[in-house]
Amino acid sequence: MSYKGTIVEESLVDNRLLNTFKINKVRISSAENPEDRWHLYEVEATPEQIDILATQLKPTGWYTHFWQDDDVTVVFPNKKFAIKYSDQNTWEDAIIYGKSIGIPTEQLDFKIHE
Repeated sequence: MSYKGTIVEESLVDNRLLNTFKINKVRISSAENPEDRWHLYEVEATPEQIDILATQLKPTGWYTHFWQDDDVTVVFPNKKFAIKYSDQNTWEDAIIYGKSIGIPTEQLDFKIHE
């Protein structure tokens, strides 16, 4: 079973973890200052890879999410939430937790690509 998602290289404790994922696309954000740029990897991941990733995110201010159809796994440092993209009532716990670790509300939108 494969999920799609995006990993921000700067969110990782050790960026060598990216070598374990199937990478489909790489983008670099357009910030003027090189230190402010993010390296975004669109990847495919197994549930086991997602579990490992949860242990490798920097402890504050970072998260990622993976989806397969309507099923979304939101991954915070050492914590995961299963939500339904089509049912925003299932998002509440993930949003509350994300805000509690310093992620701005507007970033907790769990976008997926159809």
